[in-house]
Amino acid sequence: MSIVAVFNQKGGVGKTTTALNLTAALRLGGREPRAIDLDPQAQFTAIARIDTHSGDDTLLSLFQRNRPLRDLLRPSSCGFPLIPSHTELAKVDVLFGKGFNVVNRLHTALRGEGFVTHPNEPLVMDCSPMIGVLSLNAIFACDGLIVPISADHLSLQGAQHIEKTLRALEPVLKRRVKRRYLLTRFDRRRRMSWDVLEQAQARFGEDVCHTCIAENVSLAESPAVNQTVFDYAPDSRGARDYAALLQELLESGFIE
Repeated sequence: MSIVAVFNQKGGVGKTTTALNLTAALRLGGREPRAIDLDPQAQFTAIARIDTHSGDDTLLSLFQRNRPLRDLLRPSSCGFPLIPSHTELAKVDVLFGKGFNVVNRLHTALRGEGFVTHPNEPLVMDCSPMIGVLSLNAIFACDGLIVPISADHLSLQGAQHIEKTLRALEPVLKRRVKRRYLLTRFDRRRRMSWDVLEQAQARFGEDVCHTCIAENVSLAESPAVNQTVFDYAPDSRGARDYAALLQELLESGFIE
């Protein structure tokens, strides 16, 4: 199975863009992917043109009343089903705390329902940009974590904090979470982009993706028209970069 979470503790790094377009690339590659929006800002949900009326349309109802995940899946304009988000999803931290059973709730539901049982049905999760119940649920549930790093030093610092968090969680998880650090908003003309890439490679080694997502107008414009980059500008550099990213993740075995 392949359950992938996309997470960085810093906003504006291309987290939702990556979750959206990686899922779209999987669909174009012949898979039948599904996605979960775990960010109460609900940007992924908005791009996918899904209207949610309350937190009961989201994973909040899994925590509150054990609602099955399949009941929460909604068709989207992007061509794949999505469990949407809503601002009320932010209540999870306040209502349920961070006990083991709470942060392991999504993992338990995914396995218990057989939600992901075949490599042809991968799951991509867009996480909230903070370490809380929702992001911890994604980390506990995922087979692999993608950490987007926009080509600036503050974003790299956020990734370093995530690495420390993952190492601290390993005794609890009893495994090493596979991770890939992905450079986004990469401008080959700027020395800082190369500096950040070199520092990431020095810090994270082989866990840094060879593919870099270039700064691209189409990637910035496509969410405004509620489209993936593949629908908005299939011949753009952004589309080529996310197709290359998927190919790299498949060839390395990060995604089955």
